[in-house]
Amino acid sequence: MIKIKGVLVNIRFYYAFASILGIGIVLPNTAVGQVDTAKINQLNEVKITEYKNGVINLSPVPVQVLYGNDLKRLNSLSVADAIRYFSGVQLKDYGGVGGLKTINVRSMSSNHTAVFYDGIQLGNAQNGQVDLGKFSLDNLEEIAIYVGQKPELLMPAKGFAAASALYLKTAQPIFISGKKYGFGASFKTGSFGLINPNLSYKQKISNKISFLIDVSYLESNGKYRFRYKELAYDTTIIRNNSDVKSARVEATLSGLLPDSSKWNIKLYNYNSARGLPGAIVSNRFTFTQRQWDDNSFVQASYQNKKSARYNFMFNTKYAYSFMRYLDPEFKIQNGFLDNRYTETEWYISAANLYKISKIWEISLATDYSLQRLDANLYDFAYPSRNTGLVVLASALNLNRLIVQGNILATLIAEQVKNGDQSANRQEYTPSLMASWQPFQSKDFRIRSFYKSIFRMPTFNDLYYTFIGNTKLKPEYTKQYDLGFTYGHTSNGKRLAYLSIQTDAYYNLVKDKIVAIPGNNLGRWTMVNLDRVQIKGFETNIQTVWDFAAQLKLKASANYTFEKAVDISATAFRYGDQIPYIPVHSGSARFGIDYKNLAFNYSYIYTGERYSQKANITANYVKPWYTHDLAIGANFACQQTRFFFNAEINNVFNQYYDVVLNYPMPGRNYRFTLSTNF
Repeated sequence: MIKIKGVLVNIRFYYAFASILGIGIVLPNTAVGQVDTAKINQLNEVKITEYKNGVINLSPVPVQVLYGNDLKRLNSLSVADAIRYFSGVQLKDYGGVGGLKTINVRSMSSNHTAVFYDGIQLGNAQNGQVDLGKFSLDNLEEIAIYVGQKPELLMPAKGFAAASALYLKTAQPIFISGKKYGFGASFKTGSFGLINPNLSYKQKISNKISFLIDVSYLESNGKYRFRYKELAYDTTIIRNNSDVKSARVEATLSGLLPDSSKWNIKLYNYNSARGLPGAIVSNRFTFTQRQWDDNSFVQASYQNKKSARYNFMFNTKYAYSFMRYLDPEFKIQNGFLDNRYTETEWYISAANLYKISKIWEISLATDYSLQRLDANLYDFAYPSRNTGLVVLASALNLNRLIVQGNILATLIAEQVKNGDQSANRQEYTPSLMASWQPFQSKDFRIRSFYKSIFRMPTFNDLYYTFIGNTKLKPEYTKQYDLGFTYGHTSNGKRLAYLSIQTDAYYNLVKDKIVAIPGNNLGRWTMVNLDRVQIKGFETNIQTVWDFAAQLKLKASANYTFEKAVDISATAFRYGDQIPYIPVHSGSARFGIDYKNLAFNYSYIYTGERYSQKANITANYVKPWYTHDLAIGANFACQQTRFFFNAEINNVFNQYYDVVLNYPMPGRNYRFTLSTNF
């Protein structure tokens, strides 16, 4: 890791990626935590920007990345807030700081998007969804989203096993020359009673071993005003039961071995207690449901480069998740509803990469995981799932043409203590990707990919009491993509950097899993019903303007057009847009850096949608947009550097719903003060 003008750049990440594609890059042989600041000042920031863009240009699949400095500029509190600025991404947000937030890429549903934390997937066999509102931006240096899969050969087999992937990379410890430790601190406060301190400590144990611990606490009363219109009157109400208190502790020990192998061990714990704000319908505004979460994991990774031709990676993880849901309004025989779930996961992975020649590489990765779910539900199945993944992948780098393909074997066996169990599965799914430079200039490339993948029904889909259906089949998806990238850096010109990504895509989802009501409306059933066809177009433009030595301007915009329609033979309304998918959506960002000041403007637009499968007036959800502003300043106090940032979110106080009847906050404020020493 090196630090250049406050921007963190993970050189090792790009080196690994570039080596797969056959690009020669020479890096300094620097131990973890050792940085020569005199040499750093000689590097040119524009060249680093160009280097990042080169990696994106070479990718045969669409990739969007937000780096540490960009993350600080956004009006964002969590990962969920940040990913709103990616094209082709829909975020389901149930409102407030503590509301559930899940990601949906190209209308494939959140279950088809794998979330990786420092290279290892965050698993959730219970419902298949990861709440991105739980993950703070305080300790993240990079967020990247890949449609299809990350175009690398040396990675766990799980990296090949989803329709899209979101990668969260935490910051690595960097030390000032001659110093073996460092502290970091930040404090956020603002509307809705927000209190969010964060503390970090890093220690250089030796020249090749370092330790980092990061701790944060978040509290918010979640009380915000929203407009409610019902029949003859329009009034303003305060949102109830959306409070949250959470704490996160994360510790990482990492280092290098004499043979240049690298390793790390990470411990993570997240605890929260929150209210669950319900849907505002039938003049009901007060809710009493509560939820408690306790998520912990320990994971370890080891990568060894035994020779110039052979690379080996090993990952392992143990995860524990507890969730309690309390509903005092739901009466049962012995009181009221008080559901408790405990999920555990054991995971191990080994990946091998062999370079056959200068142009041809091959890899073999094998993963195994065991997931168990316990609950205090009546007649619960107590399921366990054994999953084996084996992937054989290969890449050819023919100068201006890069081709990568793989075949993934998935073996799944389940066991239950009560009732019927789901059938064992054995599936084989291929992927093929290509990137082509048609002209002499390296700035322009054409890319395309095909991917076939499936997703298993979750434990809730299969075994939830009275609702689950053990006869469910997996969802099968096919993805097709064709696009181009253009990236150019100009030294000494006003337009210093220009990047354009444009893609047209077609997805087909078969045996889509949905819930339908039975004879008793209190008991729904999970079934395979739909075939969904998704056609779309998305574009992403980024620019950097250099007007003077201390004046820079950054501007970016993205737009998505998407028709996601139900084409199943039994469709209630054939060809209607599926729920909550807008035809038009987009965002824009504009930033100015002048001396020690930074200004940022953000705009997000989501077009009209429908809350149900029938595209009729009763299900219509209005389009919404927000304008956000932020201004920040770097300053020194007694030889310590500070950064202060002030935000105004939803400047024009628009009242809107991301999910129908779950109102979002209006105009709100947030202030941040941070330092490192």
